[in-house]
Amino acid sequence: MGEIVSYRAWRCHEWLCSVYISEFVWDPEKPAAADVRTHGIYSFRKVVRSRDEYGYDIPIGHLLFGRIRIWGEIVEHERGYRSQFAKIISLDYGDSNLLEKFRLIYRVNPAPSIWDRFN
Repeated sequence: MGEIVSYRAWRCHEWLCSVYISEFVWDPEKPAAADVRTHGIYSFRKVVRSRDEYGYDIPIGHLLFGRIRIWGEIVEHERGYRSQFAKIISLDYGDSNLLEKFRLIYRVNPAPSIWDRFN
């Protein structure tokens, strides 16, 4: 299986952190890496834009939503994936000030909208 684009959420601190494990910081310079036999990097097949769409209880705090590219060993699940490696490729939904801040830190843009294709 090659690279896959999938969706996830992050909690905002000084860096973007995993929703549930705040000690897991997404490094802006390196891909995230995890062992899929124990946990892996979780992501969704379909876009997630809000706490409601996330579908699981989420700890209190500011969240950002976006896309990642996943690769390496990948385990498929009904709603998404658990992967060995991942890299943030866009930050798309959430507080506009936080989106602007973290887009600069992670050097990513929002995902192009369908309307951009017609302009």
